[in-house]
Amino acid sequence: MDHAVEGRTEFRVLGPVEVRVGDRVSVVSGRMQRTLLGTLLARSNQLVTVDTLTDALWEGSRDPRTVRKLQVHVHRLRGVLDDPDRLSFNAVGYELRATADEVDAGRFDALLGTGLAAVSHEPQQAIGSLRAALALWRGTPFADLEARPLTDWSRRLLEQRLTATEALYQAQLNAGLHEAILGELTDFLAGHPLRERAHLLLMTALYHAGRRAEALDVYRRARHTLVGELGLEPGYELRELHRRVLDGVPPARPGFREVPGRLPADVHGFVGRQEELNELDGLVPDEVPVTISVVTGTAGVGKTALAVRWAHRARDRFPGGELYVDLRGYGPDTLVSPSDALAGILRALGVESAAIPEALAERAARFRSLVDGRRMLLLLDNARTAEQVRPLLPGAPSCFTVVTSRESLTGLVARDGAHRIRLHRLPPADAVSLVRGVLGSRADAQLAAVGILVERCARLPLALRIAAEQMRSQPDRAVCELGDELIERQHALDLLDVDGDPHTAVRAVFSWSYCRLEPAVARVFRLLGVHPGQDIDAHAAAAMTRAGLRDTGRALDVLVRAHLVDRTHARRYEPHDLLRAYAAELAEATDHPDERADALAGLRGYYLAAAAAAMNTMAPNEFASPATAVPVFDSYDSAFSWLNDERANLLAVTQHADAEYVVAMSQTIWRYLSSGKYHDDAISLHTHALHACRQLGDLPAQADTHRVLAGALFRVGLISEAVDQLEQAIKLYEKLGDRSLQAATPLIDPSQTGRNRNSGSAIGRSAAGW
Repeated sequence: MDHAVEGRTEFRVLGPVEVRVGDRVSVVSGRMQRTLLGTLLARSNQLVTVDTLTDALWEGSRDPRTVRKLQVHVHRLRGVLDDPDRLSFNAVGYELRATADEVDAGRFDALLGTGLAAVSHEPQQAIGSLRAALALWRGTPFADLEARPLTDWSRRLLEQRLTATEALYQAQLNAGLHEAILGELTDFLAGHPLRERAHLLLMTALYHAGRRAEALDVYRRARHTLVGELGLEPGYELRELHRRVLDGVPPARPGFREVPGRLPADVHGFVGRQEELNELDGLVPDEVPVTISVVTGTAGVGKTALAVRWAHRARDRFPGGELYVDLRGYGPDTLVSPSDALAGILRALGVESAAIPEALAERAARFRSLVDGRRMLLLLDNARTAEQVRPLLPGAPSCFTVVTSRESLTGLVARDGAHRIRLHRLPPADAVSLVRGVLGSRADAQLAAVGILVERCARLPLALRIAAEQMRSQPDRAVCELGDELIERQHALDLLDVDGDPHTAVRAVFSWSYCRLEPAVARVFRLLGVHPGQDIDAHAAAAMTRAGLRDTGRALDVLVRAHLVDRTHARRYEPHDLLRAYAAELAEATDHPDERADALAGLRGYYLAAAAAAMNTMAPNEFASPATAVPVFDSYDSAFSWLNDERANLLAVTQHADAEYVVAMSQTIWRYLSSGKYHDDAISLHTHALHACRQLGDLPAQADTHRVLAGALFRVGLISEAVDQLEQAIKLYEKLGDRSLQAATPLIDPSQTGRNRNSGSAIGRSAAGW
């Protein structure tokens, strides 16, 4: 494709480095010049320090003439630009101005995003965009250069090229060209035998071409390769396709772009808020004039309930799907960063982890490309700041975003045009209706007392639901008696309210409900505040209480009925963040530090044992049978599903654990994190484990951790860092006289892991075994 425009500069890095001005093409001669240009382009429109540039050109070797030599190379580079002022200097470093459209890698990324967004619903359009993207490639980027920024950028570009190629095959398959792609797909797999999606596409194409036996043979070869190279069974999609082909059920054509339905369950017993629901309805006519709505209000006022109820009502208006993210802006849990939130969103949209960009700006751009033109709903719950939200905004006018927050998020309103809906306490009539929905005729007989009670609960839905449930559980007492008891308890708690919060009724209701719990149930509630994660299941709760599973399950059910905890999918339990904070406060005041430490020790022991049992199901005989009672995993899918549900908790319990535990968890779940493509989590855990190994002086564990960390770094494109980790692993294995490295990564040639950064392909082949 000819992009030449008279007088316009184009930078080409998808092959030999070139600068094109109009019709004139200048091949940038000399390794130093190409390294300088590539390093500046890798950070275009950003200031690149002199130290960064000299390190890239001379690998940290400096002499008194280094800066002068850099100036000479900059001067020569300016000579091939259309405007020398494109490359500017200040006291710190240099900046090269270049728009994304002026760099072939930028055009490739834009075309790839357009193609991925059209694969499912406009395959012919996708074919055109993806072919245009792949036509920009002229070879391997920076093939003869060793600078770290260029090595990492090249790795990411090559991964995107593979993604584009697979997306093209997918689009052709969706367009009915299954026979036409068989030869190309077969050749592609010969060069990339570990690409599960390519196996999936070839099996689907063969089946639709009437070649069922050959499709089954593809699966057999894929499984043999994956088990032999990685020690892992094929993923769920590939196994499910194999089952369908065996059963003779036509396989669905796998898509790169899913239609996600990620909303939480609809709210039970929702009352009122018709004005706010109508206001949200009015923001989403056929031609969406407002694309962001911010629902603000105090804690417990029902912001999430309103947003979720409206989202379920309006979901038919968003055929492109719905996405939900809990940003955890308040409460004891770690705030979700925009980068992590975008990684989850991209996975929900069908992007494989290996294809998720590393930089926040690139993740945001990929997200915007994927949803461009799609009529989608994005619900961002529990946000703390505008800065946390802004990178997650789709940008496309076809998408509608609802944000909930206790803050007013003025920046989103002023800068991003958001429409703010302030959610106040329930009107008295609606508050009474909520209580009547729980108490029925009993409330009708005592309406005056109910009216007084709802005012003492500050007309906050969270407090009202808990209070109503408490009244329902004591049918022999009059509502007015319970109301009097509540007001007495509220006065007592007011003495502790140093912040002057006008809604102390919430704490009073919590206290009222908590004090009526049996001691064993109350202890389970307090331990929910000790648990470091977001949610919990009965097995983990039983490990903390040291009680039986049956008794703990019953206690959790009591807490659910009292509205002190919510039951989520698959019988998992999650308290509201206010309730979790209250539980933590109670545990601090009630339970001895040794008791809390013992509960956490039980929890850690359970999570490690259960994770080992799950991994034994996925990779048999890797770990000894656990001594602790754990769930029964009867299949690969059940084990993998449990690990997915508990992943955040498995990482959370390592944060303040002793060094031995951190190392043990890293050694236990590294295969799962790798096969699940949770590479960011793997890097975090293994880095933590590496520090723990050094603290313990455990050299064998340290060598193993260097090796698995190298694999995770490689998969996110950090080739140089991966090589560094691998080199340290090799040195330790040699020091220990241990040949484990050679057995675990048989394709590694230690001579290729030195400072020569051109060994990326060899390292990549070796990484398949990590």
